[in-house]
Amino acid sequence: MSYTPLNTPSDVAFHRSGKVLLIYTGGTIGMGRNPVTSALEPLDFAHLVDNLPEFRYLRTGVDTHLFDPPIDSSDMSPALWALLVRIITENYDAYDGFVILHGTDTMAYTASALSFMLENLTKPVILTGSQLPIGQLRTDGKENLVTSIELASAHHPDGSPMVPEVCIYFGGHLLRGNRATKQSADGFNAFATFNYPVLCHAGVSFTFHEHHILTPDYTRGPVPHTEMDTNVIVMSLFPGIQECFLRHVFEAPELRSVVMRTFGSGNAPQSPWLIHLLSEASERGVCIVNISQCMAGAVAMGRYDTGLQLKEAGVVSGYDSTVEGAVTKLMYLQARYHDAQTVRTYMNRSLAGEISVGES
Repeated sequence: MSYTPLNTPSDVAFHRSGKVLLIYTGGTIGMGRNPVTSALEPLDFAHLVDNLPEFRYLRTGVDTHLFDPPIDSSDMSPALWALLVRIITENYDAYDGFVILHGTDTMAYTASALSFMLENLTKPVILTGSQLPIGQLRTDGKENLVTSIELASAHHPDGSPMVPEVCIYFGGHLLRGNRATKQSADGFNAFATFNYPVLCHAGVSFTFHEHHILTPDYTRGPVPHTEMDTNVIVMSLFPGIQECFLRHVFEAPELRSVVMRTFGSGNAPQSPWLIHLLSEASERGVCIVNISQCMAGAVAMGRYDTGLQLKEAGVVSGYDSTVEGAVTKLMYLQARYHDAQTVRTYMNRSLAGEISVGES
């Protein structure tokens, strides 16, 4: 495959280590069945490695960093995102890439958060896991893990990484992390990016789609961020939604932002009380971001009058953002900027490829 470097100055040297750091947080991939209760519970990492004789055939070295104890992904938190950022930053120069073993339930939130917290990332950070524990006969964990390690170490002839961004690898597809959503609770194709193409198809060989992959500024290193402001809430509109409940939410003094999931291309009921409530909150400095309840497509608030009223009330477009991307982006921006207008401005910019800016 031919390759022409983009925005990569000739004096930048890529020093390859031949190693990947595997960070084990927990999740189904490392679980076993309790013989008494029959419930799945975390096992130690040695059990996981014992079930992977394929490790000896890898062409790259693998070091490990373990969460002790491992966590269920339902317990993932901004504090643990910050820990992951510190682990990656402290080991950044020693490895070609990083693979994070993670439970599937909140994997898209973690991938989205890390894409903002690891500003100007110049190496792959790939999250993966499985729908079946690695010790089970039909597990998808072995292929997901081995392929993720290979992708994290994949590089161009000049030594630059093939995929220098935060990704999710699952079921033969490498996806941009902040575009991904869990689409199935029990299918092996658990994740999809409905509004963005696949970065790489992993079949007999890897097929990278380079024009969809981010190109960082290789003249400077990554800028880590560990602070997140969690004063955000997700709200879905529905026919018959009541003012009394929403008012309690919007009048909470701690509230800084709302991810509002609207109908279709960004539409909402034309109830005067709703528009008034949104206007009041916006004037008070609450950032309200409009994203669609649809899996695919983007918000276009100027298309219908019902969406235009939201725009006039101070609601900002989330374009084609996922819920996970919008929530974590707001947490990241709120930790960096105290001014609501600054947060609104950056919500309308793509920081790490999380939105396709522009609406019809």
